[in-house]
Amino acid sequence: MTGKAPGKPACQLLFSEALRQQKHSRVVDPLTSRHTNMTEDTESASMDRILQEISAVGRKLEGMDNAMVALATETRSMRLEIAGFQLQISGLDQRVTTVEAQAASWANKDQELLHLCSRLTDLEDRSSRNNIRLLGIPEGTEGVDIPSYLRDMLPKLTDITFDPPLEFQRAHRLGPKRQDRKGRPRPIIACMLRHGQARQLLQTA
Repeated sequence: MTGKAPGKPACQLLFSEALRQQKHSRVVDPLTSRHTNMTEDTESASMDRILQEISAVGRKLEGMDNAMVALATETRSMRLEIAGFQLQISGLDQRVTTVEAQAASWANKDQELLHLCSRLTDLEDRSSRNNIRLLGIPEGTEGVDIPSYLRDMLPKLTDITFDPPLEFQRAHRLGPKRQDRKGRPRPIIACMLRHGQARQLLQTA
C-alpha cells in the first residue's frame, strides 16, 4: 500500500521526495568541515611562507644585481688604471732604451778616452824625456831670450860641437822672479827639440 497525501498528484510527491533527499545529501559533517578548514589554513600558511621566501630571494637577487653593477664599475676602473700603467711602462721602456743607447755610446767614449789618455801620457813621457834642468846659472845672465843663451852657452860649457845646432822648444826658470839676486838662483828648465842631443848633454854632464 502506497501512502499518498490527499489532494497532491504523484509527480509532485516524487519531486518533493527528491528535494528532501537532496537537502539531506547537502548536509555537511562538522568533522569534515573542520578538517577542510584546517587544510585550507595550512595551505594558506604554506603559500604565505612561499611568498615570503620568493620575496627574500628577490631581495637577494636585487642585492646581487647591485653587487654585479658595482663589480662591473670597479672592473672598468681597474681596466683604465691598467691602461694607464701600460702607457707608463711603455714610456719607461722607451727611456730605458734611450739610456741603454747612451750607455753604449758612453762605453765607446770611455774606450776612446782611455786611448787618448794613453797617447797623452806617451806624449808627455816623450816630451819630458827631452827636458833638461840646469842649476847654478846666475839669474839675469840669460837675458830675455833663454833658448838663444843656452844655444850659445851649452856647447862652450860642454866642449861639444852639435850638428845640427841645438834647438829648444821652450825654456824658462822655475818659480816666481826674485826681487834681488841674492841666494841660490832658480833652475832653468829647457825642452830640447831632439832627444839625442838632450841625452848627449846629460851623459856629458
